[in-house]
Amino acid sequence: MNSLKEIKELDREELLKKLLIVLMVTLLVIFIFIPVVMLLFTLTKDRHGQYVGFENVKMYLTSLGFRISLKNSLFVSSISTIISVMLAFLYAYGLTRTNIKFKGAYHYLALLPIFAPTMLYGIALIYLFGNKGFITMGLGINLELYGPLGIIVSEIIYTFPQCFLILYIALRNTDNRLYEAAESLGINKFKQFFYVTLPGIKYSLISSVFVAFTLSFTDFGAPKIVGGSYNVLATDVYKQVVGQNNLPMGSTVGMILIIPALLSFIIDRVTNSKLKNGSEISDLREVKIKDNKVRDIIFMIFNSIISLIFVVMIFVVLLAAFIKVWPYNLSLTLDHFKFNTGSASGLTSYMNSLVIALLTAIVGTFITFMNSYLIEKVKSFKILRGVSYLLSIIPLSLPGLVIGISYIIFFNNPDNPLNFIYGTIAIVVIGNIIHFYSVPFINLTGNLKKINNNFEEAAMTLKIPFYKTLLKVTIPMSLEGILENFMYFFTNSMVTISAVVFLYSPKFMLATILIVNLDDAGNTAGAAALASLIIITNLIVRVLYQLIMKKINKNKEYKMERSL
Repeated sequence: MNSLKEIKELDREELLKKLLIVLMVTLLVIFIFIPVVMLLFTLTKDRHGQYVGFENVKMYLTSLGFRISLKNSLFVSSISTIISVMLAFLYAYGLTRTNIKFKGAYHYLALLPIFAPTMLYGIALIYLFGNKGFITMGLGINLELYGPLGIIVSEIIYTFPQCFLILYIALRNTDNRLYEAAESLGINKFKQFFYVTLPGIKYSLISSVFVAFTLSFTDFGAPKIVGGSYNVLATDVYKQVVGQNNLPMGSTVGMILIIPALLSFIIDRVTNSKLKNGSEISDLREVKIKDNKVRDIIFMIFNSIISLIFVVMIFVVLLAAFIKVWPYNLSLTLDHFKFNTGSASGLTSYMNSLVIALLTAIVGTFITFMNSYLIEKVKSFKILRGVSYLLSIIPLSLPGLVIGISYIIFFNNPDNPLNFIYGTIAIVVIGNIIHFYSVPFINLTGNLKKINNNFEEAAMTLKIPFYKTLLKVTIPMSLEGILENFMYFFTNSMVTISAVVFLYSPKFMLATILIVNLDDAGNTAGAAALASLIIITNLIVRVLYQLIMKKINKNKEYKMERSL
């Protein structure tokens, strides 16, 4: 009887696991696969829904507007990528291969741009180099800000943290034995850089190039604020969908935006597999840094300049939010926080963004964890788990603008049973989760791989339900990764505009959307005030996260000491 009962219990557990996997696959199909397929079908139709084949593609690709936008997009993306990767490499090199002081502070300062919407950098440039900018009027330096220059500078700042993180990790993980071998062969430092350092991080360099290029190629915020009449593909999508209500043509431009993102995804997968294969050869030995005062002074100056630029950008926007009339009346005021647009309340939009970010972080973290757990820790249903993994990494190749358009097409269809969520908070939250889904999923999947499967095997032997092992073992051991994913979802949801620009409801205005509207209405100070609230919120949440992580690590150390 007992054995029969145990068999039934195991059957119920297997059924529950299968149902959960089927549920996850169904959700991913509905919210990722089908909308993208619908996008592909839409570009083959005209405005009236009649099938026209690839006439839209042909019409757009042969138009003068496309050639100009493509040329502009390639130009600003290429220049910003080259500069961003070079600066990020030198900055990371300074933190990993020199003895400069305050490395911890430099590391955190390099990540500052992550906490701000891309529009903030454009606003900061306007206050510094615009027609009435501080530097323009004070020093008489007149730059042609509105156009490629403004976009390039904004994109460099926007892409720098991502490039820095990739290259920083790569430089840290270089094996010191390579340098020992080079020295024993009499190879000087200059040649070591080209024959050891650069080849050792070549895959990370390639990855950082594609990441930077894709981010700048598909970014909407910076071109909208400082682009002026300089058209790029990202703003073309917006004009087609919002300005002309031409979804087929918007879908066509959106599919073009997928190309560099798809290439970036493929390159990233290849380079990651190469890096993993390389790291499995042997245990790495940390690079020994020799004393060199001249080198340290040069890199300390360089890193200080880069950090100062980030701080100045943010400080200028924070300051502008409180200055009455820049640069004529520098007295302080809170008037700009009234966000007078005549259409929406700035504080309400800020609170709306806060609600969206929290919901995205909570729901997104839960779904990514459950899906990662089912893929990594459930050994049956191999095909379903493989499909789930494949669908989970697709968003890596989908720009936010493409997700936004595909959701309009799919969920705004009256025949869709899920049509009721269109224009609600739910679709904005779902759009954000899908937009940022792949990175937390991959990170958490990697963390779960490191947890020994013996826990699950022991639980099965002892007839302990899998959900008890999940709650008492897996979640506590994955807590750091779970909290990091929460931070990732929250921060990105607060600053994003690319996907939500097509999904928000006028009744539920978001802060990043209102920033663009304020700037369009000439209320740049109001836009600065709202951008300030976003970055302050993200920095506060980050500090709270660090304090929580510190507490968790202390508890771990305490338990380890007690166990010894």
